[in-house]
Formats: sequence, C-alpha cells, structure tokens
Amino acid sequence: MNLEYFIARRLITAKDYKSSISAPIIKIAISAIAIGMVMMIVSIATGIGLQQKIREKVSAFNGHIIISNYDNNQSAVTLIPISKTQDFYPKFTSVPAVSHVQAIASKAGIIRTENAFEGIIFKGVGNDYQWSHIKEYLVSGKLPDFSKNINQEVLVSQFLANRLNLKVGSFFNTFFIKENQNQLPSIRRFKVAGIFNSGFQDFDATYIIGDIRHIQHINRWKPDQVGAFEVFVNDFTNIKNIGNQVYQQTSSTLDTKTIIEKYSYIFEWLKLFDFNIVIILVIMILVATINMVVALLVLILERVQMIGILKAMGANNWAVRKIFLYNAFYLIVRGLFWGNLIGISLLLVQQHLGIIKLNPENYYVNQAPVYLNLGYILLLNLLTITVCLLVLLIPSYIITKISPVKAIRFD
Repeated sequence: MNLEYFIARRLITAKDYKSSISAPIIKIAISAIAIGMVMMIVSIATGIGLQQKIREKVSAFNGHIIISNYDNNQSAVTLIPISKTQDFYPKFTSVPAVSHVQAIASKAGIIRTENAFEGIIFKGVGNDYQWSHIKEYLVSGKLPDFSKNINQEVLVSQFLANRLNLKVGSFFNTFFIKENQNQLPSIRRFKVAGIFNSGFQDFDATYIIGDIRHIQHINRWKPDQVGAFEVFVNDFTNIKNIGNQVYQQTSSTLDTKTIIEKYSYIFEWLKLFDFNIVIILVIMILVATINMVVALLVLILERVQMIGILKAMGANNWAVRKIFLYNAFYLIVRGLFWGNLIGISLLLVQQHLGIIKLNPENYYVNQAPVYLNLGYILLLNLLTITVCLLVLLIPSYIITKISPVKAIRFD
C-alpha cells in the first residue's frame, strides 16, 4: 500500500505535472469540489440558521404551546378568562418535557399621541414572565419590573416607536375598547421603559407588552384570572408529541395549540428550506463527481504507458486502479480543504459582522443568521469523499481493459 501511495503521489508531484494535458482539468476538478463544498456549507448553515432563528422569535413572543379557552382560539385578544388555579400551573409536573409556564392576557386598544395613532394589542404579563427570551431583542431602555405594585411601564417595538415618535421615557395614552359598545373606552397612560426589535413584523407592528393587572382591572377580572397560558418545552423537535401530552393533561374546557399550528404558514414556508438544501447538496456533489470522473479519465489516458509498465512488472488490475484512486482521493482532499477554509471563513464573517442583510417583512429577520456546527461539516466532507470515490470506481475500470503490450507501445 505504501508503494502504491508513493506512486500515486508521484503522479501529482512529477515535474511534468504543470505542463501536462491533465493539469488544467485537475485544477478545474479541485476548484469544482472547493466551490461545491462552499455552497453546501453556506446553504446548510444559513438554511438551518434561518429556521432556528425564526422559530426562536416566534417562540419568544408566543411560547411553544398556548393553552386557552376554546372561545379565545380564533381571536388575538382574550375574551373569556381562565382561573390560575390549575394542576399545570405554575409547574407542569405531569409533563416532564415542559420547562416553564407563564400566564398572559391580551386586549385590543388604540395608542393616541399628538401627531399619530395606532391600533395595538396590549399583551399583559406578570411576575412569572420569562424575560430571557425577549432580552436579546431589546435595543434601548430596560425591561419593566412587574414583581411589585402595578406600574405604567411597557415595552414598545421599534416599529411602533418610529411611527408614533416615541422614545424611552415617553408617555402616551391608550384607549381600550370594551366588549359592550355602549360603554366608553378605558384610558390608561403608559411610559416606554424599553424598545425592542424582533424583526418579526407580525408582532412588532401590533403588540406592546405591559402589566397584566391593567387588563384584569379593565375587564373586571379577579386577581387569579388570566387570558391564557404560554408553555415552553425543552425539545422543540418533539413539540407535536409534547403538545398532545399537554392537551391530555389539561381540562376538557381548555384547548392547546402549538406555535406550528398557530403560525402554520410560517412553518410550512420553513419546510421549503429543507427541500432546497437537499437539492443544493445533490447538485453540488453531482458536479464535483462529474469533474473528478473527467479528471480521472484524463489521468488514465495520459499515463497509459505507465499502466502498461506496471502490469508488465506484475501489478494486477486492482493494484493499478488503487494508485489512481489514491490520486483522486488526494485531489478531493485538496478541494475539500480549500472549500472548508473559504466556507467556514465566510460563515464566521457573517456571524460576527452580519454583512448580508435581509428584509424582515419577507424573512422575519434583519440579517442572514448562521448555524455553524462542526458535526454537519464533517458529515458533508465524509459524504463527498464517499460518493466521489464510489463513483470513481466505474471509470477506473477502464484500466482493466488496457493491454501491457499495446500500452508500452502507446504514444
């Protein structure tokens, strides 16, 4: 094997390599493998990154599973309250996969300033609200504190702040519409504690986050009544099964809905990325393989005399084929080295600098997110090497048809 590998290396490092006919073909093959690897790494990293980032954003503002009354399912606002006295609150012990449960309520309103007005949905939260999911989207100000007395502090999206000319510390009036149209709207004065920007336009253009006790007072609910419960789980990939478990462990008067069901149009769109990634992988590996097949055939035809001499010296067909397969393996590794180097470098630049921007109205994010995992990069390299070498076994079969006598006389 060492002798075969030495001969294979000589095929590449021989002095006449640069001037040989196969030189440009080999360079093209290496380049094709490198470009293909860059495309595969970038497509997987950005595709999975976009899926995860959008999923995180939707979950941050809605939870993974929403528990509510049946009558509230088709409405963005809370119509009928739910008692906080539930077996699953505050700890959902019957379903171990649940990590956190928080109570929320929502009510429609209109923000009125001196120069503008906007229709909004006030999302009320309490001291059980998990702010860690929202904190990364905070662009200015601070998170409000609802652990003590009821206060006026709210979080407003940058989208609404720009439209209403609001800043951190600004005060504004909000008119809450009551179910009974004969009653006058309730007025609340709020203070902007912080401004967030999730890039999720459906939420940023509609919701503000404040103290749930405001909604309880306006709706004349009891302190232990809320609008719904947001449930967070440990394993999102198993959310369908966990959602079924949560449904079975809740009262018959309550319904559960996963965010995949609530935002089905978003998650159906995200599934298309899996198909696109597979198509890119197939095309790139196919292109790399075709180029390597061409390069190997050129190498074989260019060294017919050497093949004849090796056979005349007693080398069998498989031994000669292995020499060229070793040669092809070396070329593949060279291409993969440069492909990995360029691909990972591009991802690191995007991850830290965010050069590639996206329109949040179309992609729900401000910049192309990156999911960099060495595991899938290693699998990509192994897959490329394996597929290329298996396919190269076919053109290497031509070596068995070369006669030593005719090969030595070949010119």
